[in-house]
Amino acid sequence: MSSRVATGASRAWAVHRSVTLLRVFLLASAVILISGGLLLGSLLTAALRAQALDDKQSSMTQYVDGVLRPELVRGDKVHISPHLPRQIMEQLRRQTEIVSVKVWRPDGVLVWTNRAPRRIGRRFSIGGELGETIGDDRAHASISTLDEEENLPEQQAVPGKRAFEVYAPLQSDDGKRAIGAYEIYANPRHVQAFIASRKRVIWFAILGVFLALYGALAILVRNASSMLRRQAMTLQERSRELMDSYRRLEESSLEAIESLNATVDAKDPYTAGHSARVQRIAVAVAEELGLSPHRIDAVRFGGLFHDIGKIAVPDSVLTKPGALDDDEFAIVRRHPADGADIVSHFSRLREAVPLIRHHHERWDGKGYPEGLAGSDIPEEASVVGLADAWDAMTTDRPYRSALSVEQAAAEVRRCRGAQFSPAAVDAFFAAFRRQPGLFEPDEPYQIAASA
Repeated sequence: MSSRVATGASRAWAVHRSVTLLRVFLLASAVILISGGLLLGSLLTAALRAQALDDKQSSMTQYVDGVLRPELVRGDKVHISPHLPRQIMEQLRRQTEIVSVKVWRPDGVLVWTNRAPRRIGRRFSIGGELGETIGDDRAHASISTLDEEENLPEQQAVPGKRAFEVYAPLQSDDGKRAIGAYEIYANPRHVQAFIASRKRVIWFAILGVFLALYGALAILVRNASSMLRRQAMTLQERSRELMDSYRRLEESSLEAIESLNATVDAKDPYTAGHSARVQRIAVAVAEELGLSPHRIDAVRFGGLFHDIGKIAVPDSVLTKPGALDDDEFAIVRRHPADGADIVSHFSRLREAVPLIRHHHERWDGKGYPEGLAGSDIPEEASVVGLADAWDAMTTDRPYRSALSVEQAAAEVRRCRGAQFSPAAVDAFFAAFRRQPGLFEPDEPYQIAASA
């Protein structure tokens, strides 16, 4: 029963722990979702920006190449052309985003430009993205600030000196090599607006998806927590009911075994009150030894129920006026083990089992049922055995008259270190001197098991 109660309590604790873990899991999930959302959003917006710039670069390059290539490229060579037909300029103006176009030869000579044409034919140092475009035959696009000296005319044409820059290779007719490069500057307003609008869509989509996921997760955790709390309350209630039932059963069991013990005392008129007297003397000796309250409690029950195993001894043997023969004595010698077996079924009395089993052991090893000796005998069992022997010596029995207190005390001293534990004997006489009336055989004893 006690294990079932303990199991119920442990289950209730486990439920509470599970609810706490669910809450921690929900919080951790929020952190993970937020982190994942930020990472995913950053990756998507970076990919979006790169794709938008690449698309814009490709469309602008195709348009410019379609307008200028027929006028500038002849025989896979780029020719300096300061004066192009007016319709060329008009075609470029149709792309309102384009601010400036430069056409370069690989040697750094500016072949043509629509802005500040005085620069046409001059050679400039080629580096940065323009140099990489010609060297790697690969286009580049970015939104950046114009700060180089050669870009002074373009700086004046774009707001805040920021422009959408495109560097694209000018391919040979067979498309196998770069024979020059286009450098295109455009107003970044439209591409920035496009990128910003798509970023908002991405972030709102991610926010919506992750909020929906977290909401669903929160609902699941809340439902699970509610269910676990209900289970915890049910388990707590059942645990309380089990504890109440266990307490009532223990009380009933203790009353039953007390009644059984009283039956043993009643079987022999010479031993009436014997168990209560042994209990009282044993508790006094245990207190004198300084045993802990837990061990004294075991002595209290061991002293009261030490002879309960005699319930199996026939009355003819218990009340026989003469000496017992070998067979009868063998029956009597079984009562400590029988009593221990009876008491072992009651959890409240479990600590008293060794006391009942070994209270007839002797310090010199000549006792029964196991012939233990010296410190192998439980100290509490030695105390109960001494109290049992004292009461037996100072009360009348069918086979002899009671000894006087003085005679019994002399016998205890004589058997110190032989039958009785020396420490128990010393504590016995210390308690005797402190409470002499407690050891008188005619003292009325009314000690309950729960005293």
